[in-house]
Amino acid sequence: MSLLFGHEAQLYSVAPAGFYIGLRVGFSFPSEELNRLPEDWVRHYTLHGLVVHDPVMKWVYSTDGVIRWSEIDQEDGGGVLKQAAEFGLKHGAVVSVLATGGTGRRSYGNFARSDRPFSDGELELLRETVLHLHQASGQQLSLTEAEIEALGMQSQGLRLKQIAAELNISISAVKARLSNAKRKLGAQTPSQAASIAKSRGIL
Repeated sequence: MSLLFGHEAQLYSVAPAGFYIGLRVGFSFPSEELNRLPEDWVRHYTLHGLVVHDPVMKWVYSTDGVIRWSEIDQEDGGGVLKQAAEFGLKHGAVVSVLATGGTGRRSYGNFARSDRPFSDGELELLRETVLHLHQASGQQLSLTEAEIEALGMQSQGLRLKQIAAELNISISAVKARLSNAKRKLGAQTPSQAASIAKSRGIL
């Protein structure tokens, strides 16, 4: 998750009206996401079920690449983009990246400005950023069996002392295993590391 947060300031500088990134979307949910769209727009979008009418989302699931919202050749019968503009999302861009290897997992980013259209350079920057995040989130994680074991116990609510007793190791050894797992997963806390590991099928 910190992988996404590490790009937050840069993305805000390019898309000051807000953005959303979903990484490695499976059947319906991303393994990681960062939603910085305006809360009132998210509520309106959800309340009115706009996702089924959204030409941007139709483009995401039919194409790879990057494009401005205004250039999408999809019918907007529900007036989703017009409604978005009323919430300050007047100019937008979207990036879609499909995983290689036939996994079917896709990452995408939706970005907005209120002042002007995105430049070609900004489109390329957004495409490169989403592609980097997509590839980084999909890399095989080299957690050791010992790290996975300690992380699994911690996720079940066991305290460091209990984990140490269960594994017959020192508390400092438990801390080292959890610290390594946290670092490899890009997490800030052991509980966040466990959450990421679960979402990626490691636990």
